[in-house]
Amino acid sequence: MNLLSRIQDWGDHHHPKWLDYLRIVLGITLIWKGIAFAINLDAFTVLMENAGLGTAVSISLIAHLIIALHIIGGLLITLGTHTRLFCLLIIPILVVAVVYVNLPQQIFRPYSEFWLSCLVLAGLICFLIEGNGVLSIETVKKSED
Repeated sequence: MNLLSRIQDWGDHHHPKWLDYLRIVLGITLIWKGIAFAINLDAFTVLMENAGLGTAVSISLIAHLIIALHIIGGLLITLGTHTRLFCLLIIPILVVAVVYVNLPQQIFRPYSEFWLSCLVLAGLICFLIEGNGVLSIETVKKSED
């Protein structure tokens, strides 16, 4: 048995029910941040005005990818399906958000996004290991079969 399947088996057998509620809150937070990111695309517009055509297109594609992954991934994490996959896809975005976006700013200023990004990153790592849990669509689907 390789390491990945051992971690998956451990996460499936050691999953308390309160973690499912935390997973649901994490998914709703990701949806909320994806919508907030889509509403506030002004920062990317400023970046694209000062960049060349190729860079502007790249910035636009990355911004739309981030929005889609946050909203779709948050929805599927909330429902409890494909949790590990979307945690794995969203973790690099959150690492960039923590290290390059939020850390250089003043992290101790009021309403800093740094701490929320760190909590969401920790939650994503947790559910990458733990998986869906009992309150999930995949568990309901397995019990019906």
